[in-house]
Amino acid sequence: MKLFFKIVIVLVFIAYAVSCKKSNNSSVPLTTVDIYLYSNSPSFVNLNPVGGYVYITGGARGILLYRKSATEILAYDRNCTYQSSQPCATVSVDATRIIAVDTCCHSKFSIYDGSVTQGPASAPLKAYQTTFDGTTLHIFN
Repeated sequence: MKLFFKIVIVLVFIAYAVSCKKSNNSSVPLTTVDIYLYSNSPSFVNLNPVGGYVYITGGARGILLYRKSATEILAYDRNCTYQSSQPCATVSVDATRIIAVDTCCHSKFSIYDGSVTQGPASAPLKAYQTTFDGTTLHIFN
């Protein structure tokens, strides 16, 4: 009987710990993304050099495209992952051109891989899949 009560106490403690977990992160809304951009498009001009970036419409709050290398372009939702339902939870690239900042909560993210460089956000930017053949960029999920 003592073993039973010990197990119950441990299970109650675990349930309490899990239910009290502080979570200020809310998920970025799910949206369908299926976008094609072409390298001869005016919206692509700033993506031509490695390290270039542009914002395009799509996703939950727009999409940030970043040219990581000659053959790789990354795509992130601009919706901050911290309290993502707040109207101001949108990231923009700062003057360094390597960090995206949410001016609402002041979280910072690397645009090289989407990771959090400064909280309160703890989840990385939502990334979309991309393919690029030198002419056509496809952004999708």
